[in-house]
Amino acid sequence: MDHLDNSVEESNDLGAVLRKGREILLQGFNWESHKYDWWENLEKKVPDIAKSGFTSVWLPPATHSFSPEGYLPQNLYSLSSSYGSEQSLKALLQTLEKYKVRAMADIVINHRVGTTQGHGGIYNRYDGIPLAWDELAVTSCTGGLGNQSTGDNFHGVPNIDHSQEFVRKDIIGWLQWLRCVGFHDFRFDFAKGYSAKYVKEYIEGANPIFSVGEYWDSCNYNGSILDYNQDSHRQRIINWIDATGQLSTAFDFTTKGILQEAVKGQFWRLRDPKGKPPGVMGWWPSRAVTFIDNHDTGSTQAHWPFPSDHIMEGYTYILTHPGIPTVFYDHFYDCGDSIREQIVKLMEIRRSEDIHSRSSVRILEAQDNIYSAIIGEKICMKIGDGSWCPTEGEWRLATSGQRYAMSEIKLHLYLWLCIL
Repeated sequence: MDHLDNSVEESNDLGAVLRKGREILLQGFNWESHKYDWWENLEKKVPDIAKSGFTSVWLPPATHSFSPEGYLPQNLYSLSSSYGSEQSLKALLQTLEKYKVRAMADIVINHRVGTTQGHGGIYNRYDGIPLAWDELAVTSCTGGLGNQSTGDNFHGVPNIDHSQEFVRKDIIGWLQWLRCVGFHDFRFDFAKGYSAKYVKEYIEGANPIFSVGEYWDSCNYNGSILDYNQDSHRQRIINWIDATGQLSTAFDFTTKGILQEAVKGQFWRLRDPKGKPPGVMGWWPSRAVTFIDNHDTGSTQAHWPFPSDHIMEGYTYILTHPGIPTVFYDHFYDCGDSIREQIVKLMEIRRSEDIHSRSSVRILEAQDNIYSAIIGEKICMKIGDGSWCPTEGEWRLATSGQRYAMSEIKLHLYLWLCIL
């Protein structure tokens, strides 16, 4: 069943952060960050991160991993990683706390690399380290003696069997420890790998301030052409959010997939058959974490990259629209001062005009070369290289750049994002 958000808060208490809907996230790393004393690098940037208006910084996996990027965890209770020492991590967390920016932990609990060989000659035992599980903690479909997986398999390493009560108890204890260390928010990696009901249990057990899941599956394509209708894709993400008891948000992969095709001259994609935004944002904006790239889709992995010459159109869209926007480190710090300053300006306008996760969207144009909309009845924006100006009210230009613009109405302080 589709979910249509409105100003009425859901019946269950999801916490002040989700109720207010004013979050702006920063993904604070890329695929190569482990090479660069990352905790120290980020700590130096915290004043700027806070001043720019970010409320939470998603950090790479902070615990010991078999791979330097952190996504093959082993000793979950060791805070020494390729990103830096335990001491430098704690210094970063303390500085983030000082500047009132929340630290988001990357929770990699779908799989875990063992320390010793067990059943079948696979490294599926965890002897000699905390959480010293045996083969019962590993799903039978990935070489363990546990039950079948409750989700998709992450191939090549032992997958954790979350149906085991002792496993869930240990994971909750670890998540509670991360909260004590100084992490406030959680990002659940490879959320397709295990049932969302366990995510619900983990959130209830550790009580993070904010949670987001990476429920990433393929959009609907006809050969190499993206289908116009992605309703079944966004419904799958919504089903996952529902199954977490609505306690977690999810990355809006539907919006990313559609937006990065739209900016190539297919802006008609940005209005669904019912006149709404076509991603998760259009059905359940308060649970949709929007983004245009991350360490998997962009960076040096580039599995599904956003067109590099259309970055600002992408950010203009997600930073003016409802949902919870995320900015990627590479775009903010590695694409030059001009891009960074333009993103900061968009964030500034979002905050000053109080655009939030539930703001209304009235789409005015969605054609090949132009998209325009009024958001929250406060700002008007357009992206694309087509010529268009609002006819309602008297607007004042607030900011503009290549193929995008925004303004505010003089009498009512509305904003209009204009294109040059």
